[in-house]
Amino acid sequence: MSNDTTSAMLAKLEPVAEAALLHEALGKRGALNHDVRPAYPGAKLLGRALTIKGCPGDNLMLHLAISVAQPGDILVATVDGFLEAGIWGDIATVAAQMRGIKGLLTDGSVRDIEGIAKTGFPIFSRGLCIKGTTKRQKGELNKPITLAGAVVNPGDYVVGDVDGVVIIPAAEVEAAIAKAYEIRKREEGIIAQLRQGHLTLDLLGMRPVLKEHGLDK
Repeated sequence: MSNDTTSAMLAKLEPVAEAALLHEALGKRGALNHDVRPAYPGAKLLGRALTIKGCPGDNLMLHLAISVAQPGDILVATVDGFLEAGIWGDIATVAAQMRGIKGLLTDGSVRDIEGIAKTGFPIFSRGLCIKGTTKRQKGELNKPITLAGAVVNPGDYVVGDVDGVVIIPAAEVEAAIAKAYEIRKREEGIIAQLRQGHLTLDLLGMRPVLKEHGLDK
């Protein structure tokens, strides 16, 4: 997909770029495990995945990914969940920003977060660790990976916010956007009725379940 096409799709996705909303729009699919969190308050991810399979305690493949990334890419890196090394820091951040990279998502740990937060470069990770890495181990780029409970393919869309991260398959992004608008409209209607005094038990159809459990008395 060309950069212009990618930019156009991201512009369409941005108005509904809420992780929880898009997870619902995908039929409750695509969510990463809960322990992948923003490395600093306010960080958000929106872009296409450049996938990386690295080795625990080594960040060679991340530096290679920076060299081949396209503007708008998000680096999505698995290191098999290894947390005892900071695979990303301030030097990698500046290098990535100069390439137009829009963020990092990893199941590993990162460091230098106070300085990185000042740059606005978004990072989502499972941990923080001050320990350094080697730069010697071969991995893979742009191959399907499994990261924190989700399969990520090259070119999939990544949305992350304070609630978590969702991976949207590239072939489903148009449908997910349309469904997200539909869900948002429905939820706005429910909220309007709640403000009028209606109960969630009725609006969300829970009365039959209560009756089933003998809780409707």
